Amino acid sequence: MTASVDFESATSPVEIAPRELDYAQTMLAAAAIGIVGGIVATTYYVVLEGFMHLVWHTLPETLEPFFTESFPATNYVWIAASVGGLLVGLTLYLMGLPGEVSFVVEKVHDPGRIDIKQSPAMVVASLFSIVAGGSAGPEAPLVQVNGSVGGWMAQKLGLTLRTTRIFTFCGMAAALGAFFGAPLGGALFALEIPHRRGLEYYEALIPATLAAILSFVVFRLTTGLSIGGMYHFTSIPPLTLMNLAEGAVLGAIGAAVAALFVLIFRAVGLLTRPLEHRTILLATLGGLSIGLIALVFPQTLFFGEREIETIIETGSTFGITMLLLIGLAKMLAISCTLHSGFRGGFIFPLFYIGAAVGLAIALGFPQVHPTIGMVCMMAAVNVAITKTPISTTVILSVLSDTAMVPVIVIASLTSFLLTINLNMIKTQRARPLNDQGDRIPESAAPQLQPQG
Repeated sequence: MTASVDFESATSPVEIAPRELDYAQTMLAAAAIGIVGGIVATTYYVVLEGFMHLVWHTLPETLEPFFTESFPATNYVWIAASVGGLLVGLTLYLMGLPGEVSFVVEKVHDPGRIDIKQSPAMVVASLFSIVAGGSAGPEAPLVQVNGSVGGWMAQKLGLTLRTTRIFTFCGMAAALGAFFGAPLGGALFALEIPHRRGLEYYEALIPATLAAILSFVVFRLTTGLSIGGMYHFTSIPPLTLMNLAEGAVLGAIGAAVAALFVLIFRAVGLLTRPLEHRTILLATLGGLSIGLIALVFPQTLFFGEREIETIIETGSTFGITMLLLIGLAKMLAISCTLHSGFRGGFIFPLFYIGAAVGLAIALGFPQVHPTIGMVCMMAAVNVAITKTPISTTVILSVLSDTAMVPVIVIASLTSFLLTINLNMIKTQRARPLNDQGDRIPESAAPQLQPQG
């Protein structure tokens, strides 16, 4: 009697059940991701600063003798921005199209990790985008790169979907903790951004916070940047109930400003749609438009982190009308930047819009303290777009180095509640109802109706 052999089962690969880490192992991995995230952030920062100095200091000084009265040196702005746009387009054409914020949010939900293969294109394209003067910051590329590192580590270890997502969140939090200089705020932002109505992946909060703290420490240690408030706002008198009411009003105005920005953003999207498949041409024209806007409103150049300090220090000399025009010009610059294929985040550009409009409000209504006007509007505009009321409050309280948490949170929540139906990040949604780990693929989960 001969034994029958099932050759199909004998040659088929053995399925290995995904692993689940215990709490101590998860925290150890989060610490490792945080340290790696700090190193990645430092490397990106050093390279970015080097290129920025080359393009906007060394080259202009070298080329200045070649400009004439009929073709003044101010033309360097649109030339540099256009060349930068061309390089962005070539990068996207040759290396592929890395995702943006919506892509990252989608991947966090399903499959719980970001493909690390997209990181090289994202790094190169974002560096060209930022150096070219685009209104997009380094938070988006850092989030994608560090988030993909966390997901890659989980994939190599063969971990469950639940743990894989936690590792991805740890990488995202590490990026934002270093970038904002506010570890808790960065961790909360990473966990709030996937949703429209509040943080839902609560199990990742402590590991993500640990990763953000360690990334923050490594980044500050290696770059020598100071710890604490980034901006020097005028100190405010003790808060009163009237200030709380002002926070609510400013939150409502910020929601309206954000709605105007979304309208402009969508209008620019319609105008650029015929060129969406002509990557190089679109990016070059995007760079040209950024440069031309900057010729009229130089304050709109770059992503706004350092330009906010200019608004704080000298913005009152611009006057109300000019500040409002700067805010509108920045909305247009952000829209041209993102729709032309430039890669980067829009958090600090949104903060910049809020600062300009907030100072204009304070100048028009002297009973509103300039610091309250600016910080509350910064919060309200950002929250309306990103749906991150808690983390935005924490981040701005650190960046402004002010005791304004009650007023900021009122402005944030007012804006949040008034803009529930305002969607810019289309992939934000609730976590799947059957997300109990990873025994059931999320792609097979019943689709929820979009919130709002």
